[in-house]
Amino acid sequence: MNDIRDQLVWNRLLAIVEEQAQTLMRTAFSTVVREAGDLSAGVFDTTGAMLAQAVTGTPGHVNAMAASVGKFLVRYPLPTLAPGDVLVTNDPWDGTGHLNDFTVVTPVFDGDKAMALFAATSHIADVGGRGFGPDAGELFEEGLRIPIMKLFERGERNDALMRLIAANVRDPVVAEGDLHSLTACNHNGGRQLLAMLREFELDSFDRVGRWIIATSRRAMAEEIRALPDGVYRHAMDVDGYDQPVHLACALTIAGDAIDVDFAGSSGLSPYGINVPLNYTEAYASFGVRCVVGNDVPNNAGSLQPVTVRAPAGCILNAEFPAAVSARHAIGQMLPDVVLGCMDQVLPGVAPAEGASCIWNPVLRNAGGALGNASATPFVINPIFNGGTGARPTKDGLSTTAFPSGVRTTPTEVNEVTAPLIFTRREYRSGSGGAGTYRGGLGQVIEVVHAQGAPFVISKMFDRIGHPAQGRRGGEDGAAGRVYIKDGGKDGNGGNRRELRGKGQDIVPAGATLVMETPGGGGIGDAAERDPEATAADNAAGLTYRR
Repeated sequence: MNDIRDQLVWNRLLAIVEEQAQTLMRTAFSTVVREAGDLSAGVFDTTGAMLAQAVTGTPGHVNAMAASVGKFLVRYPLPTLAPGDVLVTNDPWDGTGHLNDFTVVTPVFDGDKAMALFAATSHIADVGGRGFGPDAGELFEEGLRIPIMKLFERGERNDALMRLIAANVRDPVVAEGDLHSLTACNHNGGRQLLAMLREFELDSFDRVGRWIIATSRRAMAEEIRALPDGVYRHAMDVDGYDQPVHLACALTIAGDAIDVDFAGSSGLSPYGINVPLNYTEAYASFGVRCVVGNDVPNNAGSLQPVTVRAPAGCILNAEFPAAVSARHAIGQMLPDVVLGCMDQVLPGVAPAEGASCIWNPVLRNAGGALGNASATPFVINPIFNGGTGARPTKDGLSTTAFPSGVRTTPTEVNEVTAPLIFTRREYRSGSGGAGTYRGGLGQVIEVVHAQGAPFVISKMFDRIGHPAQGRRGGEDGAAGRVYIKDGGKDGNGGNRRELRGKGQDIVPAGATLVMETPGGGGIGDAAERDPEATAADNAAGLTYRR
C-alpha cells in the first residue's frame, strides 16, 4: 500500500508544480513570461534537492535552478527561516546565469515544521544598466545585482528592496509585478502541497522525497549502463560577438555515469556572451537527457549521474565579474554539441543542428539625444524562433525553439505593448536544409515604428556566420540575417544595411527592421526524399531547395 500511495503522491506532485507554473504565467507582468513561457517552477526537499519540475519552462532555468536552491539554504539555513519568509536573488552564479532572471524560493511550513521548498524563476525584461544585451564588458555594467536576501520576512514585504529595484530599472511596474507573481506561484504550490499531505495522512515529506530521488537515480543509471563505454568527441563553431567561438566536447561513458567535458573550448569573451557554469551544466545535461533516460523524470536523482565540466576561464565557465547577460546565445548551442557526441554513441538517434539560439531582441525607444524625445517610451523583449534540425525519421519543426522550448510572442501582444507595427511575419521559404528529411524553416519579421520615430534594437542572434549543419549528407540550413531597409521604392525595398548579429543599433526614423531567422539542417541525401513530401512543400510555397 505504501508503494501505491507513493506513486499517487508523485502523480499529485507533478500536477502541483504544473499548476505552480500556470499561476506564474497567469499573473506575470512580463510578456516574455506570460506569452512565451520563459520560466521554471519546481518543488525541492528540505536539503534543497529538486524533486519535481513543471513541464512548462526552459531547461536553462529548470536545470540551473536545480543547483540554485542549495545555495539559498547555505545563506539562510532552514532552521533560521519562518513561515511567511520568501527569498530572492538574480545573481547569475547563485541563480540561473544572468541578471534578468529572478529566482524566488519559498519554504513551506506545517505549523513550525519545514516540509519542503518551492522555487520559481522568470525573466524580467529590464534590470537597468546597459539593458539586456551582449555589449557590456563586465557584470557591473549589466544592471542591478541582488544577492540572496529576503523579499518577504514573516509575511512583510521588504519595501526597501522593492524601492531599490524600482529606482534602477526602466519599467518598475513590470519588475515589481513579476516579483509578486513569483511569490504567488510558490505560495499556491505550498498551499496545495500541505493539502496533499493532509489528504494522504503524511506528517513528513522526507521519506517520499528520498524515494523519488532514489528511483529516478536508479532508472537513469540503468539507461546509461546499456550504452557502450568510451570517449566520444564533437566540436562546433558559432558566431560569437566579434569573432567565432569554438565549442569542444568530450563525452565519456563509464559504467552508470556520463561525464561531459568542454576543455578546448574558447576562452572568455570581452563581451557579455560568457556562460556561468550553472547554465552550461543545465543545457549540456539536457542534451544528454534528450537521448538517454528521456522517460525518466527530471530531478536531482536523474541529474546526478551526469557531470558537466569546463575549465575556469573558459567561455563556458565564466567567473564573477564576467559579463554574462547574453549567456543564452552560446549556452543554447550546447545541446547540439552534446548531441553530436551522442550520435556516435547511438547512431541515428540525434537530430541535425538547428537554429538553437532563440532570436529575442530587446526593442526600446531611442530617447534623449538618440531620437525623438516625445515618442512613446517602451521596452519589450519579443521571442522569434528559427527552425529545428531534421529529426532522424521526420522533417524538422519550423519556427520552433529547441532547446529552450519557449514560444514565439504573438504579434498582437507585441503591438499592444509597444508603439511598433509588425508589417510582415511569415515562413522563410527555402530556409530548411535539404535532405531525406529537411530542416525546419525559419521566419521573416519586418518591424516599423508606428509613430515614425527611431528605435533601438539590442541583438543576441547567432547562426548568421555559422549556419546549422546537416547530418549524414543533409544540407546546412539557411544562415540568419538582420538588416535595415529604408523603405525606398526601387522595387527591392530601398537601400539595405546589413547589421551584425550581436550588439545594439539604432533603426532610423521611417526605416524597417528585418529579421530572417535561421533554418535547421537536413538529414540524409536529398535525392532519397519522398517525392510526395517534396510536392507538398512545393505546393505550400515552402520549397526547400535553395
